[in-house]
Amino acid sequence: MTRIALIHALSHSVAPINEAFARDWPEAVRMNLLDDSLSADLARDGKGLDAAMHERFQRLAQYAVDTGARGILFTCSAFGPCIEAVARRHAGIPVLKPNEAMIEEAAQGEGRLGLIATFPRTLESMPPEFPAGMALELALAEGALAALDAGDAQRHDALIAEQAAALRARGCTRIALAQFSMARARAACEAASGLPVLTTVDSAVRALRRRASV
Repeated sequence: MTRIALIHALSHSVAPINEAFARDWPEAVRMNLLDDSLSADLARDGKGLDAAMHERFQRLAQYAVDTGARGILFTCSAFGPCIEAVARRHAGIPVLKPNEAMIEEAAQGEGRLGLIATFPRTLESMPPEFPAGMALELALAEGALAALDAGDAQRHDALIAEQAAALRARGCTRIALAQFSMARARAACEAASGLPVLTTVDSAVRALRRRASV
């Protein structure tokens, strides 16, 4: 059986990706590693993705590999360069950023893509990962992550759905939810916007299953 390491920086990311695996790749053996100080430290310290942050990601990945993981999926989208460095060191197994599979799928579509995030830094780090020239409209669902932290999942979903509707009004033809913790809002976004909605969760499971099976 294929052992997959899921490495999280937000506790809210754990349930969505495990639900997707249970639905779409139940045969995979999952291990979940959570360091919920990563995002908090990034937001608080103002040091960006410095050498210390890179080292933390390398240690997490090495631990996963030492347990026999045949693939690694990081579930927080604000740490792209750290994850890329891990992928270079462990080139023998698939190492995925949370958003790369969704970006690949989004690039196959047409029209303007609306990208919604609940963590501000994601809207800084993620857009450069899309193909050059791809038309993007960015939106921050302000207050949504705080609502989820407070246990108000309904408000979290509603705030994201409001941005989906606004992005349709700005000419978007499809929506992408930038973070794993946002996957639960897909149905609300589809209802509010009437547009197809991509999630990093579903795209990542499809891609990891395909690459880990090669």
